[in-house]
Amino acid sequence: MDYIILIISSLLINNILLAQFLGNCPFLGTSKRMDTAIGMGIAVIFVLTIACIVTFWVQHKVLDPLGIDYLQTVSFILVIAALVQLVEMFLRKFAKPLYTALGIFLPLITTNCAVMGAALLIIRKEYTFTQGVVFAIASASGFTLALILMAGIRERLEISDVPLALRGTAIGLITAGLMALAFFGFQGMDAALTALVRS
Repeated sequence: MDYIILIISSLLINNILLAQFLGNCPFLGTSKRMDTAIGMGIAVIFVLTIACIVTFWVQHKVLDPLGIDYLQTVSFILVIAALVQLVEMFLRKFAKPLYTALGIFLPLITTNCAVMGAALLIIRKEYTFTQGVVFAIASASGFTLALILMAGIRERLEISDVPLALRGTAIGLITAGLMALAFFGFQGMDAALTALVRS
């Protein structure tokens, strides 16, 4: 039951994008079309999950035993950059249309603070390996959910009569803010679920 609470919390309550505001650059950049948003979401799920597994291992098997915790940020950046390069090579070889559609935003996963943030949160919250994997998958799925919702809204906005001054990025930022407010409505739900389980 704790894993269900962790999934719901990571997916909706503490959504890495709309509640913790990590990864806004690819969020606004790739949410103009649904197919690009889905592709980016799948890439983020893959990279974030694998990155969290590898960084967990690096932290607990290399950095902690050697007493070099101060190299955590550098180590994690190297792991994430290497994984993004692997995903980029894979997409270029096997999914050329998706690779072309993602364009510059695929390398942005390297500097996507959502991936780095999730890896650091797993260490900071002292999750076990299984909890870390569940958190990584749920956080990446929450990122993808927000991305797909935003893409759906922005596709509708393209055919709507939006005032000239608000077109483009402006309406995108307003929409993101309204989505964050909507997700804010889930706050406190994890405490209620925990209390329900314990009663």
